[in-house]
Amino acid sequence: MTFSVKLLAKLFSRSINTIKLFFAMIVLTASLQALASDEYRLDAGDTISISVFGEPELGKQTLLSDTGKITYPFLGELTVRGLTVVELERAIHDGLKGDYLVNPNVSVAIVKYRPFFIDGEVKKDGAYPYQPGLTVAKAITLAGGLTERASTDKIYIIRSNDSTHTLVPVNLNDKVGPGDVINIKQSFF
Repeated sequence: MTFSVKLLAKLFSRSINTIKLFFAMIVLTASLQALASDEYRLDAGDTISISVFGEPELGKQTLLSDTGKITYPFLGELTVRGLTVVELERAIHDGLKGDYLVNPNVSVAIVKYRPFFIDGEVKKDGAYPYQPGLTVAKAITLAGGLTERASTDKIYIIRSNDSTHTLVPVNLNDKVGPGDVINIKQSFF
């Protein structure tokens, strides 16, 4: 072999390895995102970003309305309330595939979660931005802490997915979800 052919073969080999590494990183990133968002269900108040690789006109960032629906190019109105990020990616992929694109690479990300709410014996009750890994104790801290009259034994939560709106007793280390309502009762002593 001549020098130039050897050089080209070496460069080609490195390029293939770089491409393999790049695709492995994409798969790993997608897998980690899927693990993190597999359980999270989209609902009103969430802001999501949708992108399709190589198709910037199909990119969209939107706040989910109370109806839980969005309008998406070529697909019209889509109901996204109750879907995971992965399920929404699959729905958009399947809708675009064939008639519009050969094999669309769709990515959906949560830009901003819907808020949780805290009221009762906290210093600053109201709505606060949800953060993954949020606990009751962290939520109380965001609300400025407990008042002097607060009871640490009478803390309740209404889960956003509970249609009966039942007050459930919780501990300081229990998880809080987006849309949940935390209520801190008053202590009598």
